[in-house]
Amino acid sequence: MLSSKELDEGLRQAITHFWETRSAQGKAQGTKSGAKDAGARSMVTGGKQMDGFISLFASVVEGEGISTNAVHTRDTTLPGYFRPEKDWDLVVVHERRLVATVEFKSHIGPSFGNNFNNRVEEALGNAADLNTAYREGIFRPSPKPWLGYMMLLEEHPKSTSPVRLRQPHFRVFPEFQNTSYLKRYELFCTRLIRERLYDAACLVVTSARGGLHGEYREPLQELSFKNLVASLQGKLVEALRRRQ
Repeated sequence: MLSSKELDEGLRQAITHFWETRSAQGKAQGTKSGAKDAGARSMVTGGKQMDGFISLFASVVEGEGISTNAVHTRDTTLPGYFRPEKDWDLVVVHERRLVATVEFKSHIGPSFGNNFNNRVEEALGNAADLNTAYREGIFRPSPKPWLGYMMLLEEHPKSTSPVRLRQPHFRVFPEFQNTSYLKRYELFCTRLIRERLYDAACLVVTSARGGLHGEYREPLQELSFKNLVASLQGKLVEALRRRQ
């Protein structure tokens, strides 16, 4: 089992890897073709930015005594209910039972508006798809799989400042009034858990400059990385107990 110190250090290394990879992709994209994607898109078309988080989570699973062969970071395709299949970021299949699935997402500026709605819709759809597929027995004989969600948000003036709302016909819920995208992510991730769409969710905030040194903060303890890990560890202990 990874210690609290090891988890913190692993998280810092994953954050550093994220920003270093993003920066390298922005510089390298288009060097062969001579054409670069417009704006920040050059830094998101290469992928692999979240590999540090995926690797850290794989270490957490293996540290609980789950076989390395049960932890999948490449062959992660699972059947859905509203669509044939979906690729997840990390999947744990222990003794032919689906134990856990995790999604790792990031949201980097300068565009936060439409992208926020896209992240919300994607997370809700993925949860509904997997949970309904489970209800319909596609993962039988698996017990209900653990579902986790992690969001890495850039600390940026446009993500931490209040955003104007458009309310032409009806007023939004009062808790969304005068909120930044950071606050909206706090509400969103908290409600993912309260509505039992995900078993645990995590929100980590990091700046482009500080992130290169592994700096981060967690706005809510309930949405901390350690809470996400602890929830997963509980599920893994349960999966191992079933074997005995």
